[in-house]
Amino acid sequence: MADEPVLKTGRGDYLLKLAAAPELAGEALVLPLVLEHRGGLERVGLICRVPRRRPDALEGSDPETERELLGRIAARFERDFEQVREAALKSLRAERKPLLINVEEVDLKACKP
Repeated sequence: MADEPVLKTGRGDYLLKLAAAPELAGEALVLPLVLEHRGGLERVGLICRVPRRRPDALEGSDPETERELLGRIAARFERDFEQVREAALKSLRAERKPLLINVEEVDLKACKP
């Protein structure tokens, strides 16, 4: 996807990208994500779970809607970047599975009905 959101961090710029297509899981949208250092120094995977405010949220979504959603998640992650990064790395190394983050504050109102 073009125009990935950029997180400005003390470690440099990180891009937030979808690692795979979003999936609907019950009353939530599950997003496999990658935080990738713009210079290619690091790539960290994690899973973000966003509750759907409407039952039809993101069915038939388009790239513009996905960009907006990623932008909102990026703003949330940027505030706590070091904690998110460290937790994701620890989960991958110790548990051998991606970190699952439940993001309650992200609003899916822009998603198509």
